[in-house]
Amino acid sequence: MSNKRVRLPVPVTSERTALKARNVSFSWEGTPLHWVPGDPFASHTINVLHLLLPAGERWFVHVYQQVLPHIRDERLREDVIGFIGQEAMHSQAHDEVLPHLRELGLDPTPYTAQVDWFFEKLLGDRTLPPGRPRRWWLMERVALIAAIEHYTAFLGDWVLNAEELDRRGADPTMLDLLRWHGAEEVEHRSVAFDLFMHVDGGYGRRVRTWAAAFSALMFLWQRGARFFMENDPTLLDGRATFRDFHVRGRRGVLPSTGAMARSIPRYLSRSYHPSREASTAQAVAYLETSPAAVAAAAAGKGGR
Repeated sequence: MSNKRVRLPVPVTSERTALKARNVSFSWEGTPLHWVPGDPFASHTINVLHLLLPAGERWFVHVYQQVLPHIRDERLREDVIGFIGQEAMHSQAHDEVLPHLRELGLDPTPYTAQVDWFFEKLLGDRTLPPGRPRRWWLMERVALIAAIEHYTAFLGDWVLNAEELDRRGADPTMLDLLRWHGAEEVEHRSVAFDLFMHVDGGYGRRVRTWAAAFSALMFLWQRGARFFMENDPTLLDGRATFRDFHVRGRRGVLPSTGAMARSIPRYLSRSYHPSREASTAQAVAYLETSPAAVAAAAAGKGGR
């Protein structure tokens, strides 16, 4: 065994905050299918979140419930429990958009069935002997979640600062859902990485699972955008191309391809720590004014 000491990434301690689930609710009656006015592509590219996230975040919760017995640090255990509560609420909130999509004439079932298979079958539990094989598969999934959370925090930071959506008159209820969710992703952005470093931390595994997570996210997202555009009952010839995404990124209604590309070497850096990404203060400030989070707190259902 090597005696070489591994230098762990140093977190920004001021960016940590106590995590709690906010039991929010949203009313979708007045939200149009194209909630970014005049821009079906931008609307549907973000609408993919409602189809992709519920299954993914249920999977996060399932994996983390399995890894809890491996956590030896009580402060990290507290963070993971808070993370589980927030992710479960995110899954429920996005799931509740699906009946509204059906009412607007777009049945998401064919796509959500594929996403469910991906998380429940491909990335689900496997019949493995106890010991090293079973631990290996658990650690792989913990590392995958850390990589995915890098991008959910990236998206959360983006939507909190996406002022062009406000200028375009985007639906306020949808914006509140996205920004409440995005703010909580920023708030808990360090938990998945800290957990991975605590139970494993192997750099080779971090790189390998980043490549798998990034490829899967890009595949599922473009497939979801194509599904929405092709099945939108109001469009005669709905198409989704990379050029459409790039153009919307330059306009500010979607994340820019340049910003996404620049996020890759940051995650792959050996000195990476999520606390250096985005701003907890900005996230908390939004959560203190979010209509849904404020209503939940006033009703005694959660929040600050």
